Amino acid sequence: MSLFFPSWEVFRFAEERKQVRHENVFESGCLSDSFSVVLIFIFQGTALDSITRFATTSFFTTGSEDSCLSRNESVLYRKSSPYKPSSHLVSKLRSYEELHKRCGPHSDSYKRSIKQLKSGQINHNSSDCRYIVWVAGYGLGNRMLSITSAFLYGLLTDRVLLINQEYEMIGLFCEPFPNASWILPEDFPFKNKLRRFKQNYDHSFGKMVQSNTFDCSTELLPSYLYLFLSHDCSHHDQLFFCDQYQAPLSKVPWLIMRSNLYFVPSMFLMSSFDQELNKLFPDKETVFHHLGRYLFHPSDRVWGLITKYYQDHLARAEKRIGIQIRIFHAKTSPFEYVMDQILDCIRKEKLLPEVGTEKSIASSSNNQTSKVVLLTSLFRDYFEKLKKIYGEHPTKTGEVIAVYQPSHEGRQRTWSNSHNVQAWAEIYLLSLSDELVTTAWSTFGYVAQGLRGIRPLILYNQTTPNPPCGRGVSMEPCYLTPPTFDCKALTTTVDTGALVPHVRHCEDHIWGLKLFNSS
Repeated sequence: MSLFFPSWEVFRFAEERKQVRHENVFESGCLSDSFSVVLIFIFQGTALDSITRFATTSFFTTGSEDSCLSRNESVLYRKSSPYKPSSHLVSKLRSYEELHKRCGPHSDSYKRSIKQLKSGQINHNSSDCRYIVWVAGYGLGNRMLSITSAFLYGLLTDRVLLINQEYEMIGLFCEPFPNASWILPEDFPFKNKLRRFKQNYDHSFGKMVQSNTFDCSTELLPSYLYLFLSHDCSHHDQLFFCDQYQAPLSKVPWLIMRSNLYFVPSMFLMSSFDQELNKLFPDKETVFHHLGRYLFHPSDRVWGLITKYYQDHLARAEKRIGIQIRIFHAKTSPFEYVMDQILDCIRKEKLLPEVGTEKSIASSSNNQTSKVVLLTSLFRDYFEKLKKIYGEHPTKTGEVIAVYQPSHEGRQRTWSNSHNVQAWAEIYLLSLSDELVTTAWSTFGYVAQGLRGIRPLILYNQTTPNPPCGRGVSMEPCYLTPPTFDCKALTTTVDTGALVPHVRHCEDHIWGLKLFNSS
C-alpha cells in the first residue's frame, strides 16, 4: 500500500474528524483557523507522521480506526517534523510490516517455528521466520529506548520483534504494525521464566562465548540464545556488537534480548550494517525521532489523559516550555543547588522573563497566559518554588507565566502500571513543548526530546555547574555504557567515540556514545 494518498483525502479526513471531535478539541482553543493549512504542511513534510498512517489504520485487527485515536489525532497537537525520512526507510518499514504480518503471532510460520523450538529440531539453513524477543528492564524511558534499538536490529537482520509484555506495560501503547500484534503470546515456551533469565543463563550468548561453546558450525548452534545487553553486561556479552559474530547469530531462529539501553550507536560502528544504515538514515541524528514516532502511539487510555491535560492547561499558551528534572542521588543533588541551576539556566537562556521586586497585583481576568511551564519531576519542591516566583511577582515584560506539574509521586515505581501510564503521558506532554530543558543522563528526557525532534537545553549533573546548562548538539539519545574494546583484537581497549565521524561521545556523559551529523 502506498504511504501517500491524494490531498483531497486529507481534507475529507479533516472534515470528518472536525465533526466527530468538534466539542472535545476545536472548542478547547487547541487549534486556530489555519487548520487546513497545517494539515497540508504536515502531509507534505513528514512521511511518518500520524496523518500519513491513516490509510493503514482500518487494517488493524484490534478494531476500527478509533481503536488508536492518537495515531490520527496527534497531528492536532504535535508540531510537524521538519525531518523527512529517507525513501529507503519508508520502503524498509513497509517491507517489515509485511514480514510481521507473515511471521507474527498465530501465523502459520509462527506456529511452525514454535513447534520446532519446543522439539529442539531446528533447520538453521531454512528461510523461515526469525525472531527477537524483547524483555523489560528498568524504567519506561529505558524500555522505550531499548525497544527502539531492538526494532532497528530487527530491521537490519529481518527479524520480527515481539514484546514480552508484563503487567506494568499493559495498555500503554497502540499496536504499531498493521494486521498483527507485537505482543509475545502467553503460550510461548518458558514465557513465565523470561524475566528470571540471568546473565549466566546456560543459553546466554556471553556465557557461551566465554566458555568457547558458541561454535559457528550450524549443526551446533542452539535454537535460541539469550542476549544480556543491559548496563551491567560483561565484555563477553558485548561481543554481540562485533561483526564476526553476526553471521552465526543470523542462523539462530530465536534471540531473547534483555536491555535497558539505547545501543543504536554501536550498530553504526559495525561494518556489516554500515551501508544499510547510511541508506536508512542519511541524517544520523533522526534515528530515534523517526523510529520512536513510528513505534510509540499512546493507547486511548493514555491519550485521554494527554489531551485533557493539554486542553485544560497548555492549549491557550503562546509558548510552552518543558522542564524535566531527574534526581539520581539526593545527597549529591540537594534541592537548593538544583533549583539555583534551573533558575540560572532560565535566566541565561532567556526562557522566561525576569520578575520585578514589587508584589503582584491581581491580574485581570482577561489576561492571556503568555507562556506555560510544564515541569515533570518525582518531587514537588521545584514546582512550588517556580510557581511562587511567578505567582507572587509580576514579570518586567508584563507577560503572564503559568507553571504546572502533572504528578509528583516521590519515587520511581517501575513495576506499577499506573505509574508507567502517568510517565508515558508526561513524556508525551513534554514532547509537545516549544522549548525543552532536560536532565543529563535521563532516558525520560531522551525520549521526550527525540519524539519532539529538538536539541534540548541540558542541565548538567554537577554540584555547582558553570554554565548551568548547555544546548545539545544532537537530539539523539545517549548510549550510556557502550563497549570500549576493539572487535578485531577483542581485548584491546579503544576510544569507540573516535572511530567514525558520526559516533562521538555524548554532551552530558563523557563515556557515552551518541549519533551526530558528521558535519
